[in-house]
Amino acid sequence: MASHAKIALKFARQLFSMSIVDGAVSADRVAGVLEYVEKHGTANPVMVLKAYQRLIATELAKGHAIVEHAGAVNDAMLAAIAASMTKKYGRAVTATAKPNAELIAGLRVHIGDDVYESSVAGQLAALASSV
Repeated sequence: MASHAKIALKFARQLFSMSIVDGAVSADRVAGVLEYVEKHGTANPVMVLKAYQRLIATELAKGHAIVEHAGAVNDAMLAAIAASMTKKYGRAVTATAKPNAELIAGLRVHIGDDVYESSVAGQLAALASSV
């Protein structure tokens, strides 16, 4: 059974690599991949498509920053964060604001699996864990 999962993941990775153009996910290529899978079928199509979906979602998350904030965040600040993350990651990054009163003050930025935090709640948690 594990071999079926490995084969499905390997095929999903091949499909994923065909979906990338100039370092970014191409909607046209994704549509082409889905059309191919629908037309030709594959062994374990659900397993392949779930793995493919996870790979695509992970790649798309790398280009989007979620900025959690306790206070006000204006468009200029979001644009500055997006520009900073674009420079850091070497790819286009967009940013959206998400209010989070639990931060007390400051920001927490999620981009892909990375989290950058500069909030009072984060500093209090670090202080509490060190005591």
